[in-house]
Amino acid sequence: MGLVSLDHAWIAAHIPHQGEMCLLHRVQDWDAQSVRCSAVSHRALNNPLRAHGRLGAACGIEYAAQAMAVHGALLASQVAPAKAGFLASVRAARLHVGRLDDIAAELTVEARQFSSDGNNVLYDFWVRAAGRILLEGRAAVVLNARQSIAAAAHQP
Repeated sequence: MGLVSLDHAWIAAHIPHQGEMCLLHRVQDWDAQSVRCSAVSHRALNNPLRAHGRLGAACGIEYAAQAMAVHGALLASQVAPAKAGFLASVRAARLHVGRLDDIAAELTVEARQFSSDGNNVLYDFWVRAAGRILLEGRAAVVLNARQSIAAAAHQP
């Protein structure tokens, strides 16, 4: 754990997002509770989240969700096989800019886990550029959701 420099290829090999949809550039550092990644894809004309020639700030939530997936993969590499996770909800999201594609600086995407019970993980997240917060919020990730749904369906 600690300071690492895991690149885009490592990220793409460890999260389900592939091709242009793998938005993160590298992992800057991480520990058991948090991860900080960088991204440059917000400026790419072929960014798959662009609509009408722009990348809205709300798309930063996907960057944060990918950072959470990276965090899960990093933790799994230390203890156990990765569990598939699904973004279940986003709360208290605050967008401080209207769009991301006009941000010249590299994005810093940070997710900090503040609660986990093994199946549900709660994160605070921030997307920054040049020290400025562009968006922030809180997210819930459900792990092994398919297994949980199947088990609940068989409950009387």
